[in-house]
Amino acid sequence: MNLAFFIISALFFIIVQTIVLPSFPWFSHCFDLVTVNIIFLSLLYSHYGVLAAVILMGLIMDSISGCAFFYHVFSYAWIYLVIQLLKQFVFQKSVVFILVISMVSVIIQQALIFFSIFIIQGRASQTDFSMLLNQIIWALIVIPPSLWLLNLSRSQWHIAGHTLKKNIIRKYRD
Repeated sequence: MNLAFFIISALFFIIVQTIVLPSFPWFSHCFDLVTVNIIFLSLLYSHYGVLAAVILMGLIMDSISGCAFFYHVFSYAWIYLVIQLLKQFVFQKSVVFILVISMVSVIIQQALIFFSIFIIQGRASQTDFSMLLNQIIWALIVIPPSLWLLNLSRSQWHIAGHTLKKNIIRKYRD
């Protein structure tokens, strides 16, 4: 049940980011939406299977984006690891914690971009920093409600799955 939900949610975020958002000029500097799914998985689970799923989502995003290969894999893995580290010391359901990990997630991804720009050009431009600020603002606005909606959708998914399971069992009993 959980696997199907996370596959569908990952596909949803990938489709929205790659097909829907590029057609809107407001979202030209929006952060990586798959990050929402990575944060949600990181908050719920702490085992190596989730890290494998995070790496798989990174490979998918690397293959369809124009970024350098392994950019998404590294950024998603770092986001997962940082959240796992912070989860041990902070109350996970806190709004402040959600806001902090939203900012940290965007900063991790942008730090990798800044590093690659610095290696190629030798310096970062003012537009790079303004893009970072725009993405942090978008993350603070979008990630907390998205996590709430994902949690609500996941609980509804489980209710629907249990109802379907009960109906199938009743059908075969009769």
